[in-house]
Amino acid sequence: MNQIFQILSERRGDLGVALLQHLQISLVSLLIAMVIAMPLAFWAVKHTRAAEFLLQIASILQTIPSLALLGLLIPLVGIGTVPAVIALVVYALLPIFQNTYLGLTEIDPALEEAADAFGMSRLQKLLKVELPLAMPTIISGIRTALVLIIGTATMAALIGAGGLGSFILLGIDRNNTALIVIGAVCSGILAITLSALIKWLEHASVKTALGILSVSIIFLAGSGIYQAVTSQKETIIIAGKLGSEPEILINMYKDLIEQDDSHVQVTLKPNFGKTTFLYSALKNGKIDIYPEFTGTVLETFAKSPVKTAGLSEKETYEKAKKLMYEQDKLTLLKPMAYDNTYALAVKTSFKNKNHLKKISDLANITNQLKGGMTLEFIDRGDGFKGIKKLYKIDFPVKSMEPALRYQAINQNKVNIVDAYSTDSELRQYHLSILKDDKHNFPIYQGAPLMSNDFANKHPHIVHSLNKLAGRITEKQMQEMNYEVNVKNMDPRQVAHNFLVKQHLLKEK
Repeated sequence: MNQIFQILSERRGDLGVALLQHLQISLVSLLIAMVIAMPLAFWAVKHTRAAEFLLQIASILQTIPSLALLGLLIPLVGIGTVPAVIALVVYALLPIFQNTYLGLTEIDPALEEAADAFGMSRLQKLLKVELPLAMPTIISGIRTALVLIIGTATMAALIGAGGLGSFILLGIDRNNTALIVIGAVCSGILAITLSALIKWLEHASVKTALGILSVSIIFLAGSGIYQAVTSQKETIIIAGKLGSEPEILINMYKDLIEQDDSHVQVTLKPNFGKTTFLYSALKNGKIDIYPEFTGTVLETFAKSPVKTAGLSEKETYEKAKKLMYEQDKLTLLKPMAYDNTYALAVKTSFKNKNHLKKISDLANITNQLKGGMTLEFIDRGDGFKGIKKLYKIDFPVKSMEPALRYQAINQNKVNIVDAYSTDSELRQYHLSILKDDKHNFPIYQGAPLMSNDFANKHPHIVHSLNKLAGRITEKQMQEMNYEVNVKNMDPRQVAHNFLVKQHLLKEK
């Protein structure tokens, strides 16, 4: 409990932002789903065959896994709030349409005939007779949709839309139960509160319900306008992948940029998502900068295979820089010193017991190996695919999220994992890296990636970020990761402290 209260105190600003983002995404999705589903249900009451067809379509849409739906939407609408809202609307259609349709079709036919006898128009009958009678059933469907939306909206953090899911993802990544609890509990409280408000609408008049709907729309529109009007400075959006290291780096970027130019305001989007999400967001103009690695550029983004084995640090960077410029009109700035390469890691005790020093030694004990690796590493040519091909070894591997694989090896559920050379968990869990004696892994030096247009229009920002070129050793990066992941220090403070010690930032 003490850790939860401490995090609430330290991150109350972040929690407020995440809560507002979650509320906005949820309410926008609910309102759009209502605008689509309810009129369709009103129309379908008089068209039975069409109603059955629409119910089937809504049911099929709801069976699509959320991650799959988000993945399908990214190439079409990019990253961020838009695909998150579209996905949530899709999931909310069924309960709203179904309950609205049922509520209207279950009205006593005698009451319908009485309304017709009084000479009511179709609209008058809907507003004065049908809606009031069907309201409890309709409200029940809206409540179900709302709870579904708020729970599913935690997935929005995976594609940079923010919300309370960012706390949950951060907690999983850092093995911090308190962060997970805060994100989950706040999401639950939000669902209960809004559900109770909608429950109250069962007893309200149609005018009151419409009034609250109007206020919600004004709130959502007003908050967006306010944010746009109150931001006098130019806003630069910098995003980072999942993990402590990208978050430390983007905070360094922010400090350096804002120190050198007081007219620029930097907005950070930490734990934005997977590599391909960030790359897509950058190309689509959703973000301006993010930290990437030279090896990732050549292995993941190259449309044609690029030979990376045996390349020096300089050769790897020059190839990556040229590729980004020619292929996607992107600029890769000068890299930092450390090489955050892939590695295979085992417990030091396991290493000593089996006399392991290099990856080639694994060939002697493949029958003992049980791997836990990230899905990205398993599927990469310079990852497990390359290991199997180059070293002629194979063993069973389970795909796991980055933080979970370290928990698994610590609990002896697996005995070999993929790692990065700067991971704090290597020190935390007493793991040893096996030497890549056949040079499967290319060099991974980190550098800011941005569009050519952005770089040309912001030479002062390029100058600020290039101050990190050639700096930060592997030991320094691992120590900073350890301070965040194990000592639970704020990444902002860790980044600030490093820059001050390196005389790159003035002490405040």
